Amino acid sequence: MLTDIAISRAATLQPIGAIAAAAGIPPEAVEPYGHHKAKIDLAALPATAHQGKLILVTAINPTPAGEGKSTTSVGLADALNRTGRKAMLALREPSLGPCFGTKGGATGGGYAQVVPMEDINLHFTGDFHAITSAHNLLAAMIDNHVHWGNALDIDVRRIVWRRVLDMNDRALRDIAQSLGGPANGYPRESGFDITVASEVMAILCLASDLHDLEARLGRIVVAYTRGKQPVTARDLKADGAMAVLLAQAIKPNLVQTLEGTPAFVHGGPFANIAHGCNSVIATRAALGLADYVVTEAGFGADLGAEKFFDIKCRQAGLKPAAAVIVATVRALKMNGGIAKADLGAPDAEAVRRGGVNLARHIENVRAFGVPVVVAINRFDGDTPEEVAVIHEIAEHQGCEAVLCSHWAEGGAGAVELADKVAALAEHPSQFAPLYADDLSLFDKINTVATRIYRAEEAVAEPSVLAQLARFEAAGFGHLPVCMAKTQYSFSTDPAKLGAPTGHVVPVREVRLSAGAGFVVAICGEIMTMPGLPRVPAAEGIRFGAGGEIEGLF
Repeated sequence: MLTDIAISRAATLQPIGAIAAAAGIPPEAVEPYGHHKAKIDLAALPATAHQGKLILVTAINPTPAGEGKSTTSVGLADALNRTGRKAMLALREPSLGPCFGTKGGATGGGYAQVVPMEDINLHFTGDFHAITSAHNLLAAMIDNHVHWGNALDIDVRRIVWRRVLDMNDRALRDIAQSLGGPANGYPRESGFDITVASEVMAILCLASDLHDLEARLGRIVVAYTRGKQPVTARDLKADGAMAVLLAQAIKPNLVQTLEGTPAFVHGGPFANIAHGCNSVIATRAALGLADYVVTEAGFGADLGAEKFFDIKCRQAGLKPAAAVIVATVRALKMNGGIAKADLGAPDAEAVRRGGVNLARHIENVRAFGVPVVVAINRFDGDTPEEVAVIHEIAEHQGCEAVLCSHWAEGGAGAVELADKVAALAEHPSQFAPLYADDLSLFDKINTVATRIYRAEEAVAEPSVLAQLARFEAAGFGHLPVCMAKTQYSFSTDPAKLGAPTGHVVPVREVRLSAGAGFVVAICGEIMTMPGLPRVPAAEGIRFGAGGEIEGLF
């Protein structure tokens, strides 16, 4: 059996200009980065009133057994094109953290991939480097301002802007900086987050254009004065330079699938610690070019889909036409209590026990008024009895499940799914966010905790509640909330699989992302700077004897 990288490497790719032409993108809008990827200058796209149908691909809670959300997104888009419909993809860019950690890349798999796989999973067009640089420029300008007299009266104990790095590095979570004497600035405690959790990443993904990007960057709150007044990036005169650094990064990246489907791959916030969606700019551009746009939201529907609906769609005025929830027999068996080593043994009852996780996600997505279909991502060894259980669960929830084999067959293995999605998308969407803008910030947090996670309640220390009250007093009470929580469970305990109820969601910390336009609620033990596993994937990545990359997946 060929590996993903071998399949990708064996493919014959079309020149990126041909892919752009097929998508309706004129040559003057295409800025090639080599032969098979390009930046797209949206200002050179012709104006259009066309509005395609937006299809969200989400999933059950992830397990080590795998679900294949990106693979299904690619397979669905290829199948839509294969059946005579004009479709495009709008996906996120992979982060180097999981590529060299444990999760691997994010370009799909088998015969349902976006390519060139190696480029996309590594440095791609440099977007993440630009975001990291813009973010850390702001951090440097804060410390520099304090060093040269602190005219804004910044309280060094209340600097809230941390630095970022696009790599898993637990040693940088908490640091002491500016040691070594007066020439190095004022010593203080700080730390690093991973670049995908940066507010700059969120701003790039939610901005409507370059002007909006600069305005949002200026609204970033980086610190507070001794009088507890907010200090922004605009106060530090950093917003212009940050926008200049991001001028190329804000342009969507165009690539292709193995079957030649055009794909925008742009932006990359994680859904467990950020809002988990690709850029609004790329999604809107695709909707103007295609009849169907397939996008995804990170991790399970409790995180990625909820934030897609409550943050991205709310801010951008998007209205999804349908949603696909990806599930596998193997992952449901793990949710049903079967160890990963024992997943090869047929066990329909374990699928039924774990199926409560799928049922919960179906209920949640439908609560947003979006019609749902379940994609069963087929693995070798799945039995007809196990697959039949998933069909039963979906039918009991009032939707259909479709068995898909796109990993092995490409778009041909997802034709039935494409037909079902297209049929669902014909009906008017009743989409509405989960909560109203005028609800208090803590009530928004509690609404997500009780209605999506099925918790008994969300709880927070008085200091956290007081911070939320200060955000509201400063005029930020209308913002949506971005929950930072483990992706493995509906609860904040990653070991509680299935569909737990009656648990409590502890809110450990809240952070204001005024430029992005949301408030982050950090729950349980989730970290905004991941660590590497005991055996990181980086140990197996190298050049082979023929000079080709090995070990990237």
